[in-house]
Amino acid sequence: MKTRRCEHEPCGQHLGARHAHNARYCSGRCRTAACRARKTVPAIPSELTSRARWIRRTERKVPVTVDGQPASSTAPQTWSPHRAAASSTTGAGLGFVLNGDGIACVDLDHCIVDGQLAGWARRLVDLAPGCWIERSVSGDGLHIWGFGRLERGRRLSVDGGSVELYADGRYIAVTGDTWGDTPRRLGDLSGLIDALL
Repeated sequence: MKTRRCEHEPCGQHLGARHAHNARYCSGRCRTAACRARKTVPAIPSELTSRARWIRRTERKVPVTVDGQPASSTAPQTWSPHRAAASSTTGAGLGFVLNGDGIACVDLDHCIVDGQLAGWARRLVDLAPGCWIERSVSGDGLHIWGFGRLERGRRLSVDGGSVELYADGRYIAVTGDTWGDTPRRLGDLSGLIDALL
């Protein structure tokens, strides 16, 4: 079993038996410090924040508008600019709507185990160099964001892992929790999409 350590870089304390199996930080102090550190760096790429395609989402990932009304990934009148969505306290977090303009997202479910990327997921991440990758709401999945064309969304099984690909008619819950040192920009996803299809 691999040794787990606090993800707040200056700390790095060992996470022992008293910590939950999916704990990322050794204490509330480290969790708060890591959150503050993330907010000082623009975590979400400008290719996303510059588009007025943001919604809020509930804990159950139901899309809502910034004022709490029902929202839809196919109803532009329910979307908002990033600034309005980010400053709203409605719901549990943010979501970005994919509308077929070339922005796509590849969702890798349950691919982080004990802080490490599963082999099947590592192979897929390696096919998307230059793409922004964030940790999903669950904490054990990844979203790979980039530019790519896709006729319709798909759900696939890859070497025992679950992968979803979307580019239109969906929204993706956005955490802004960048994975590793991936760039804060959208790269070319076409190589990864082609490999999966």
